[in-house]
Amino acid sequence: MEFTEFARRVERVEELKGDHEKTAEVADLLSAAEDDVDVVARFVQGRVFPGWSQHKLDVGPALLYEAISLASGASEQEIEEVVRETGDPGDAAAKLEFGSQQTLGGGADTVDEVYRAFERLADESGEGSQRAKVRVVADLLMDADDASARYVARLVLGEMRVGVGEGTVRDAVAEAYDVDVEAVERALMLTNDCGRVAETARVEGEKGLRALDIEVGRPVKPMLAQQADVEDLFDDLGDEAAVEWKYDGARVQVHVDGTGEVSLYSRRMEELTESLPDVVEQIESEVEDDVVLDGEVVATEDGEPMPFQELLRRLRRKYDVRETQEEVSVEVQLFDVLYRGEALLDETLEHRRRVLEEAGGDLISPSWRESSMDGVRRVERESLDAGHEGIMAKSLDSTYSPGRRGRNWLKLKPEPETLDVAVVGGEWGEGRRTDLIGSYHLAVRGDGDLLKVGNVATGFTDEDLDRLTETFEDLVVQGDGMEVEFEPKVVFEVGYEEIQTSPEYDSGFALRFPRFLGVRRDKDVKDVDSLGKLERLYR
Repeated sequence: MEFTEFARRVERVEELKGDHEKTAEVADLLSAAEDDVDVVARFVQGRVFPGWSQHKLDVGPALLYEAISLASGASEQEIEEVVRETGDPGDAAAKLEFGSQQTLGGGADTVDEVYRAFERLADESGEGSQRAKVRVVADLLMDADDASARYVARLVLGEMRVGVGEGTVRDAVAEAYDVDVEAVERALMLTNDCGRVAETARVEGEKGLRALDIEVGRPVKPMLAQQADVEDLFDDLGDEAAVEWKYDGARVQVHVDGTGEVSLYSRRMEELTESLPDVVEQIESEVEDDVVLDGEVVATEDGEPMPFQELLRRLRRKYDVRETQEEVSVEVQLFDVLYRGEALLDETLEHRRRVLEEAGGDLISPSWRESSMDGVRRVERESLDAGHEGIMAKSLDSTYSPGRRGRNWLKLKPEPETLDVAVVGGEWGEGRRTDLIGSYHLAVRGDGDLLKVGNVATGFTDEDLDRLTETFEDLVVQGDGMEVEFEPKVVFEVGYEEIQTSPEYDSGFALRFPRFLGVRRDKDVKDVDSLGKLERLYR
C-alpha cells in the first residue's frame, strides 16, 4: 500500500465521529492493505511495533522539530510557533512545505518502506545516534504531501489522535475478514500483536486465529484487579474466595523457555531481566522450564518488606546493577501461572493454583480459601502487620483475562489519604478521548510558587472529562503538542497511595497512584495544600 493512500484513508477515519462509522472505515482500510495489513493495523492506532516488542523509537518533540526543520528549511522556532497555533505536531507538519532541501537518502513511498525506516530509527543507539535519527525522520518527510507529513509526525511520537484504539481494530478485523469477534479478541489477548492477528485473519481465517497461543518469551498484558470494599467481597466472588497478601512491589511476568533461560517483564511489558539478576537466580533455582508465571517483585531488608520507592532504585538502574543489588535486596512472590506447555488462561484459578504449586517451587505466595468475613479480616490484619498493602480476593472459578479489569479479582486496601492540589496543566487524551483533556498536572504551594507533584489520569467519568475539558479550554495559557499549560484557577481533591521523593518534579516529591475525587469549588488555589504538609506526610 502506498503511504499516501494510507494517509488519505486515515484522514477519513479521523473526520468520522461515530464508532460504527470508524469501524467500517478501518475495516475497508485493512482490506485494502492486503500484504501490509500487519503494519497498517498497528499504524492506524499510532503503534509502530507489536505491544510485546522491546523496539522503541525514542523520539521526542525536540528531535522531531529538528527533523522537520532539516526537511522543510523552516527554523525550529518557526516550527514551534506553528505547533503552538495548531496544538499538534502532526498538523504543524501538514502546514509546512517539504522537499525544498537536498534529498537526504531516498525517502519512503510505501507503508512497508515507512515501517523499515522506523526499524532503522529504533536500531540507532550510541554516539551519533540522535543525528542519525533526525536524518531518518527528515528522509520520511522529504516530498511528503500534507496528509503523509501529518501522520509520519504523529507516528514518530506515537500519537495518532484519530480515535482508533484496540477495540476498533478488533471489530474492524472481524468485519473485514468475516470472522467471529470473540476469536479476534482472544487472539489479541494471547499474542498482544494486532498486526499478527489481522494478518492471520486475512490468510487463515477464524481457524488460524483460534490456533494462536501464548509463546514463551513474548509477554502478554497482566490481568488487573478492581478496588473494592471488604463488605461487598462475597457478593462479587461467591461463597468462597482465594485471599492473598497484596504486596507493595512491581508486577513481573516470568518466562522460562525450554532451555531454562529466564526473561522478566514489567506490567508494561518492558524487559527487566538485566535489572533483576537476583530474581533470575531465584527463578533458575526453583522454577521448572517452559512456563509463564505471574508475580510481584518486592524490595526487602532483613526479610522485611521495604517501600516501593526502594524497589524503583533497582528497576531504573541500567548500569552498576550488581552494586545496587547489594544496597537493595529483592525477592519474587509468584501467584499465578498462564502457561505450562500450553495456555492455561481458560482454566479456573483453582486449577491454575494447583499447577503453580507444581511449577513454582518455594517462590509461591501464600493463599487462603476463606468463606467468612472473619477469615478475610484475619488475613488482612496479618498482611498489614507484615508490612504489606492489604489483600487480594479472587474468585476460585475465575479465568485469566490479560489486560482486563473486573470483579473476579478484587484488591482491598486501607482508604487512601487525600490532598487538595492546584491544576497547572494537562495532556490531551488518546483513542476515543482524543478530543478531551485526559490527564492533569498537579501542584502544591511552595514559597510563592506552585510546585508539581505528579499527574492524575484516573477516577474520571466520561462526564467529568467532558465538563473539565470545557472548563480548562478557557484557562489554556500555552500548548506544546499533546501538553497544555493552564492558568491555575481550579483545585482538585485527589487520593493517593503513597508519597515518594522524586527528582522529576520541582517539589521534590511525587504522588503514587493519584486518583481524582472531585473539584473543590469551595477552595481557591491559594488554599491548596503546602509543600510543608507534603513533607510532614512523607515523614
